[in-house]
Amino acid sequence: MHRLIPSRYSETETVLEEVVADAAMLADAARLDAATNERIQGELYGLSGISHFELVYGIPNAQIIRAAFLHPGPFGSRFNDTTRGAWYAAKKVETSIAEVAYHKSKRLSEIVVPGLPQERPNEDVSTYDDWQADFHSPFHVLEPAEKYGHCLQPEPVPQCYMPSQLLARQLLTQQSNGILYPSVRHQGGACLVCFRPPLVYQPRRAERYEVRLRIAKEGYKPTFQVIPS
Repeated sequence: MHRLIPSRYSETETVLEEVVADAAMLADAARLDAATNERIQGELYGLSGISHFELVYGIPNAQIIRAAFLHPGPFGSRFNDTTRGAWYAAKKVETSIAEVAYHKSKRLSEIVVPGLPQERPNEDVSTYDDWQADFHSPFHVLEPAEKYGHCLQPEPVPQCYMPSQLLARQLLTQQSNGILYPSVRHQGGACLVCFRPPLVYQPRRAERYEVRLRIAKEGYKPTFQVIPS
């Protein structure tokens, strides 16, 4: 399964290295950052919806898994609320690209740039890394999809997430591993949301993609290509 994340988050080095002069200053800056860094605090103490005992450590790319569960976002996502994150992925990378392009386009559409066509940015170029992982556990499946239409509404975001977040909370109390569901942003695409960090098996970085969004009458149109990482 494919999960796209902004390429800057794939790097293991800290950005603090670029703004300090020596190792002692880096250590001081790291301690200061740890006092307010949501991810670091989550790794130490967990979040209100996920204990640090649920997180994974000591395996390759464990930090990538932890980040997915410790950054739920200000409104959560389709199948997680603000108390805990989840690992979202898709069967095909094209589906993952459609998903990230939708959300990026939505953010761009909220930017006002006087003097430009439709007063929006003409173009945006971002790079994403394809993080692949395997899953060998049972998951709930939303089928037939028509039965779960209330959980698969495309708009308005984030209000349309309320029914699906409620379903996810119910399944979590039943010890569910996660959900397989049809993509809302890519017709025919299949997505997965994994609720449990240890079930994200062998996460590894594959290709890097450049996703370009150009404004058109009906909104932003995405194109993408593989680029050297």
